[in-house]
Order: sequence, then C-alpha cells, then structure tokens
Amino acid sequence: MSRLRSGANRSSLFCAAAVLLGAGAVLASMTAPVRGWLPADWPRVGADRVWLDQDMLGRWRDHGWWTPVAVAAAALGVVLFLCWAVAQIRTGRPRELPLGQPGVTLSASALSSVLADRARAVEGVARADVRLLGRPRRPRARITLVLDPDASPEAVLRGLARGPVAEARTAAAPRDLRVDVRLTTRRHRAPRIH
Repeated sequence: MSRLRSGANRSSLFCAAAVLLGAGAVLASMTAPVRGWLPADWPRVGADRVWLDQDMLGRWRDHGWWTPVAVAAAALGVVLFLCWAVAQIRTGRPRELPLGQPGVTLSASALSSVLADRARAVEGVARADVRLLGRPRRPRARITLVLDPDASPEAVLRGLARGPVAEARTAAAPRDLRVDVRLTTRRHRAPRIH
C-alpha cells in the first residue's frame, strides 16, 4: 500500500472517529447517569433538547436551494465513498510490466515465477514465494523466504540481493522494482523417544 493511500486512509478513519466520538459524547451527556459524573463547569446539553423540530424543518424547506443542496451533498458523499472503496480493491497484482519500447511488455507472472525459482536456489533457502504488487509502472515484489534451520539470514539476504533480485531489476528495467523480503525459519522437529 502506498504511503499516500495509507495516510489518506488513516486521516479518514481519524476524522470519522473524531466525529463519532464527539457525537457520542454529546448524546451521552444528555442522559442522567452520565450527567451526574460530569464536572459542574462542563457544557451540557439539555435532556429535552430537540435537534430538528417541525418549525425549523419548515423554514429550511421554504428556501428553494436547500433540497437540491442536501441531495447533491448526499450524492457527493456516496460517490466519494465508492471511489475510496474502488481504490482499496484496485491494489491487485499487475499482469504485465511495460518495458522501454512501446508494445514490449514482460509478464508479471513469469517474472514472479522465475524470481521464486532463483530465490529457491540461494543457499539456505528451503522455500520461496514471490508476489508482484503495485502498479505496472511502479512494481513491487514481496518475497517470502523460509530458511533452513542452520541458515544465516545475512548470507541469504546477500545472496538474494546479488543474484535473483539484481536479475529481476535488470529484467524490469527501466521500471524501478522495489523488493520487500520477509524471512521465516523452518522449525526443528523435536526428537521422539519411543
């Protein structure tokens, strides 16, 4: 997930949480049990408060612009929410990576398959899984390696960077291929005594 999208998601969630928390605090302060716990100098909302009465609603309806503005604001909110939802879903894998010349592409599945095969060949790697993520113009490879119990993570990372990752970056040129590596180890099985 890109930093911009991650920041936008966090900001949206923070704003929504602040609005809901504020509305909940105001509504809770209207109840008798909560009102008794609040300090005396805190602002309070009366329990008999009416947020939107018939007279106020009638005054708003007298203005000809109110109804279209309310409908447009609701429609805009729905459209923005749908755009945000589509942006969350559209984070799938790229199918092809465009290369330097027009019409020349590299299959993303072929690149990830070869990268996984080459990563398995690195000494100390028991299993490798590669997923290509991001957009075709900014690809990102997520490599998950399962190491042998006696393998050195530093040596494995060095071998991976010099071999398979360097080859993949050359193949994806002129695109800059970012690589995230996750390491796990194969567990020892405890010997059983019969």
